[in-house]
Amino acid sequence: MDSIVKKILELKERRRAVILAHNYQRGEIQDVADFTGDSLGLSQQAAMTDAEVIVFCGVHFMAETAAIICPDKTVLMPDIQAGCPMANMITAEALREKKEELPHARVVCYVNTTAAVKAESDICCTSSNAQRVVASIPLEEEILFVPDKSLGAYVSSRTGRRMHLWPGYCPTHHRILSHDIKKRREEWPSARVVVHPECTPDVIALADHVASTTGIAKYCRETDAQEIIVGTENGLIHRLQKESPGKTFIPATPQATCPNMKKNTLEKLLWCLEDMKPEITVPKSIATRARLAIQRMLELSTEPSHAVKT
Repeated sequence: MDSIVKKILELKERRRAVILAHNYQRGEIQDVADFTGDSLGLSQQAAMTDAEVIVFCGVHFMAETAAIICPDKTVLMPDIQAGCPMANMITAEALREKKEELPHARVVCYVNTTAAVKAESDICCTSSNAQRVVASIPLEEEILFVPDKSLGAYVSSRTGRRMHLWPGYCPTHHRILSHDIKKRREEWPSARVVVHPECTPDVIALADHVASTTGIAKYCRETDAQEIIVGTENGLIHRLQKESPGKTFIPATPQATCPNMKKNTLEKLLWCLEDMKPEITVPKSIATRARLAIQRMLELSTEPSHAVKT
């Protein structure tokens, strides 16, 4: 394994590449990355990097977003089959039909969407800035929030904005059940519960804190609790343990593992840098329109990057 890491680091320098890893990636991928973070933080890093090559260790829509933001750079991902089930729950054609039904609605699209869907949207958002994005839309305007109904319902409850919600969801977060949280509380009565807003409303209602992956990491670093039940994809626990080694992190359920996030491996990362493929590209006609929605989001997210240097 050490020899693979050594080769990856050597090739990264030779290719003038930066490696970005989402918080849900395998631990060994996170450890070799230059930056680890959530969708917003990694988007910001992609926008700021002076590297010639971006290797995105995540799922397909994340690499697409980097390609849209950085059209002059080569964007690679280790496994092109690493997709997002939620992103597949909406198509550009279906969204256009819905927009015809709601001609006056502003479309807020979660970053977990294809470039084609972003191109049909007014503004993009991530779980860490969704409330800010929704709050930026004038009160008199209708909002169509796509595709995550759970995140949309949470944002609606926090902002007081009524929204039309697309019936999409994250299968991984929906595998976290209220029963799981109650069971973990019985096993760890002193533990705090922190969950992701992609969870179902009944799970969110049982949490002490609700946040994006970056928000969860911040909460876990700052809380005085020594035992924390984590309700999100279990890959985040690797980062949490590194940042707070003296604390105990309990996954809400072992079922909260995204198989697509785990498709990227060190071997595939090495092959990716050796062969300079698979390369992710977005047709210019789509990228130009999608970039507007992403840029509007980034303009509302001027705080320091949510990605951490590994």
